[in-house]
Amino acid sequence: MKKAIAIMTKLLISAIVVIALANIWVIVQTSGSLYENIADVPESKLALVLGTSKYMVGGGINPYFKNRIEAAVQLYRAGKVKHILVSGDNRTIYYNEPETMKKELLRSGIPEAHITLDYAGLRTLDSIVRSKEVFGQNRFTIVTQKFHGYRAIFISQFYNIETTCFIAGDVPITNSPLLMIREFLARPLAIIDLYLLKTSPKFLGDKEELDI
Repeated sequence: MKKAIAIMTKLLISAIVVIALANIWVIVQTSGSLYENIADVPESKLALVLGTSKYMVGGGINPYFKNRIEAAVQLYRAGKVKHILVSGDNRTIYYNEPETMKKELLRSGIPEAHITLDYAGLRTLDSIVRSKEVFGQNRFTIVTQKFHGYRAIFISQFYNIETTCFIAGDVPITNSPLLMIREFLARPLAIIDLYLLKTSPKFLGDKEELDI
């Protein structure tokens, strides 16, 4: 029994070290591409807004959603982007992240002609790759929170997509500790997806290149 416990302890410690190193790799490699000050954000034709639910599980507006919409509007109004691609989950007729994001952008005064919806952004990798392979964009600004931006940029770099990230307002970690833990695990999983499993988006389909 003692030997088994010792082996399990060593395996657990090894796993933690590997996960920590994976996180360090992703963050160090991408940190230079994330911007908090809008004045510093390089201009590009497109902003890619990564989807999330508008409402929290317990009710109320999801601050991550609210802050991403506000960040996208800031980019557009500042002339940093000319078009906004909203990419998210569209699993049922009752849950449609792209449509919900579009409605909020319209309420904020963004012209409908300058908004495109990607209904198959089921995960971060899908949204990034589809922006290139389906919508024909090889350079754009990602809009999401800082903790998520590292992984989004890392995926972009793997696919030779020139991206930066405008950081949407973060939420205190005490509000969503499980989300931070999930992201801590998601980074090494992204490395596995990219370098070992060669994971592709669930849906690609026909090209819908943006004329921007």
